[in-house]
Amino acid sequence: MPSESPRSRPKPVIHPARGGRTGDVRRIGLSLGADLCWPKVFEDILSDLDLALDLDGRTTRFEVERMTIEPFGLRQPTRYDVVVDRLTHWYSTSREWIKKAVILDGVYVFNNPWAVQSMEKQTTYCAMMRLGLPIPDTWLIPPKEYDETADLQTTLQSYARLFDLGQVGQKVGYPLFMKPYDGGGWVGVSKIDDEQGLRDAYDESGKFVMHLQKGVVPFEQFVRGIGLGPQVLTVRYEPGAPLHDRYQQDRHFLAADDLQVVRDITLTINAFFGWDFNSCEMLLADRTWHPIDFANPCPDSQVTSLHIHFPDLVKAKLRWALFCAATRRPFRHNLDWAPFFAIADQDLSFRDKLSQYAELARQHFDADAFETFCAEHLHALDKTTHAYFGTDRAKAAVRAKVEALFPEHEHDEFTELFWSRIQDWRRQEGKSA
Repeated sequence: MPSESPRSRPKPVIHPARGGRTGDVRRIGLSLGADLCWPKVFEDILSDLDLALDLDGRTTRFEVERMTIEPFGLRQPTRYDVVVDRLTHWYSTSREWIKKAVILDGVYVFNNPWAVQSMEKQTTYCAMMRLGLPIPDTWLIPPKEYDETADLQTTLQSYARLFDLGQVGQKVGYPLFMKPYDGGGWVGVSKIDDEQGLRDAYDESGKFVMHLQKGVVPFEQFVRGIGLGPQVLTVRYEPGAPLHDRYQQDRHFLAADDLQVVRDITLTINAFFGWDFNSCEMLLADRTWHPIDFANPCPDSQVTSLHIHFPDLVKAKLRWALFCAATRRPFRHNLDWAPFFAIADQDLSFRDKLSQYAELARQHFDADAFETFCAEHLHALDKTTHAYFGTDRAKAAVRAKVEALFPEHEHDEFTELFWSRIQDWRRQEGKSA
């Protein structure tokens, strides 16, 4: 994890103040795995902004630094005010450093590491059912196979009951989806249309503990709401398309009422679980939005899948990181579900409940203060980002990610594809400016 030895740290990107009194420096740490494109773009745009904010009469500057993985002492202080975490959902060393930094050093991190570690899809489904969200019927079934342990056979012989998988499938209803109760990235997901398909998929599921979830079929819209603090980016999604086309290119495709529901659901889920950065998948059918997959607190941030939406996502990350750093936003260590449950227990329509949930979420994310901060201090972000995505530096960041994912003979083709979509974004933004 991040060493405090200057010799081992990557050189930070520093944004010096242009005069005024000597003031504070707020440091943003990037906890990264295989991310290539967005960190470079994040750093470049922040450098181009050259922020020197007058906060409480003092000039405040910002640094951004990529964090390293090293031994650390639990009492060893940290230099960061905010950490953008992209690693701890699977890498335990970084996760344990972040936990200690939150507890001992007061670091603000997105996301809450305890919620990321403990809130698998099973918990999130149950919690949102408790709030009355229209989650499709879902069953959990025991695994087909087990790792042998000392007490396993005694436990299974004493308490495991034979069950008829076909009957469970009938209760859920076809088509249904089988997916790991704690999974992600579409690993182990199967669409099942009949009993034989269910039995075949179960036989192949191995040691996964599986959910069976009723399919929302047919549906009118498949949308991902990507939340960053109080911001929500809505993207139309096509799961059957190649990876580079799953996020569809249209950006303003929802009616105002539907857009509000998608935003309210996304903010409710994220605030409930303490996730600053999370994506929520929803299907629209018969005028009802059904959340189907929303425990995703490390959403896809790559230009190779987001393309035209990539600049908007980077801007949202910058806004929220800068707001949290500048205001020294305190980290909320514990989740508070009682206010949500109190609303759930009232005799109200679902839409009225959802509006109240969303208001709790806006309070959780200090939405009013965030919007004021952006208006006062980040008014140059749109123009700076628009200009940056016309530069060779931006195109180099795109190419770096393409080269990491695609075979060499496709590097030019896909670099130009994603770059052309970003230029479409620039043209659209230029018209609306």
